[in-house]
Amino acid sequence: MKKLRLQLVIAVLALVAIGLLLVGQQPVLQENAPIQPTTGGVYSEGLIGSFGRMNPVLDYYNQVDRDVDQLIYCGLVRFGDRGIPESDLAESWGISADGKVYNFSIRSNAIWHDGQAVISDDVIYTVELLRNESIPIPEDQRELWNQVEVEKLDERTLQFRLPEAYAPFLDYLSFKILPRHVWENIPVDQIANADINLKPVGCGPYKFDHLSSENGQVQSVTLSAFDGYFEGRPYIDQMIFHYYPDAASVIAAYQEGDIMGIGHVTQEILPATLEEENLNLYSGRLPELSLIYLNLNNSDVPFLQEAIIRRALLMGINRQWIVDRLLGGQFIIADSPIFPGIWAYYDDIEHIDYDAEKALAILKEEGYTIPAEGGSVRAKEGVALFFEMVYPDDEKHKEIAEAIQKDWAQLGVQVNLLAVPYEALISQYLEPRAYQAALVDLNLARTPDPDPYPFWDQAQINNGQNYAQWDDRQASEYLEAARVSFDLEERAKNYRNFQVRFTTEMPALPLFYPVHSYAVDNQVQNVRVGFFFDPSDRFNTVLDWYLRAKRPVGIDIQPSPTP
Repeated sequence: MKKLRLQLVIAVLALVAIGLLLVGQQPVLQENAPIQPTTGGVYSEGLIGSFGRMNPVLDYYNQVDRDVDQLIYCGLVRFGDRGIPESDLAESWGISADGKVYNFSIRSNAIWHDGQAVISDDVIYTVELLRNESIPIPEDQRELWNQVEVEKLDERTLQFRLPEAYAPFLDYLSFKILPRHVWENIPVDQIANADINLKPVGCGPYKFDHLSSENGQVQSVTLSAFDGYFEGRPYIDQMIFHYYPDAASVIAAYQEGDIMGIGHVTQEILPATLEEENLNLYSGRLPELSLIYLNLNNSDVPFLQEAIIRRALLMGINRQWIVDRLLGGQFIIADSPIFPGIWAYYDDIEHIDYDAEKALAILKEEGYTIPAEGGSVRAKEGVALFFEMVYPDDEKHKEIAEAIQKDWAQLGVQVNLLAVPYEALISQYLEPRAYQAALVDLNLARTPDPDPYPFWDQAQINNGQNYAQWDDRQASEYLEAARVSFDLEERAKNYRNFQVRFTTEMPALPLFYPVHSYAVDNQVQNVRVGFFFDPSDRFNTVLDWYLRAKRPVGIDIQPSPTP
């Protein structure tokens, strides 16, 4: 019995010791344990501009309306960072062998914010609106829709028929769709003033909640997460957009704690934004290109027909200085009319750096010298390197044009500058080809397909937008083949060849691509930026944004340090 009692005592003491040891080895949460986003929270953002309507067929010319509509509505397709079409409402699609017929199937779980299903009739109704003269969209888009036949195959399947193969057609199918059952009883000419524009019904990740107004002016719009969104409910419960008259008002609102994000960080408020330690800045390149058109078919400036001279002119522009000193670093040096980062861009394209000495050597080798009788303008056989450059009549373009003029003067090239209103630059100079050189901006927003055909193909020389009058059969063959092919690799190959040809011949001088910057407080997690086809694309990843999260307990067990 004594022996048994002794064994029991030993056993009890052992259990106590083990218990104490285990207490010291309770699960310890590791700092690197994965974070699990949870629903909740409110994000507020400041927009520069005025509220108009929440209607995607009316927002083409109002950026702040498009920002809000991006969250309320959806289209058949959308575009990823590299410009490749992805499913939005469309569950799947197919294209006929001849490239003239497109069949689309709508997701079976796609519903409107009022609970009704998204169906083929909604898409067809919206296309009919886009054909109507009362809807404010670019004329080329309306013209295209007037040539395309749309047919309902069943409740969730429809067909588009084109008169000829056109690979960029998917661009046009990213338009946001309206619910027919909500709008069909309102005449088209009354849509712009309809009350429904203030109480919209969409099918996007957020639904309309309410407006806040003061003295008849909308001050803010509140959206709430839509539980029935076909890709899942967003983490953030509400998105609130506040409207401000200028950038200074927006940064002041952030500093006062009224908002958590700034939809557009302009050059004016960039320094103040960078000083805010809790404000993260995001920048994405816009689909715009600043360039200098050269008239290659103007007998008054025959030297512009020489590719080597055009190359020297580009080499003689200190583009990086202009970006750094005049443009606040909010531009990227351009090498191609196709935008970097998208599937069609050729990464190994030749980059032409600023090199005034080499540019000057080229001009000398080509026989352009300073006349013996005096002067500072180089000439060859009596033809002086002298021409006129028109540019848009605003301060930014004036500074750029004057910087280029100064750079070229150092090469012995004299340029007279002429400022004109932008509309006049197009209608009086570019369209009639009545110019020698022109500083312009090409804006290809909301057209993810890279198709450069309209600006550089031979067929566009007389009546199209080939303002440089670049008559190059080789380049045109690449462009023509690419716009009727539906094999992405084949199209990329043709565009690669086009870009090499463009850089070799340099029919125009690419300058820079602008970037769009926005800022979000560091309370908002998992904000990511890609290539912008429109500034509203900053919300493409909004489903991943979150304000609240938790760490799971017990992922790793680590013993407490031994005392």
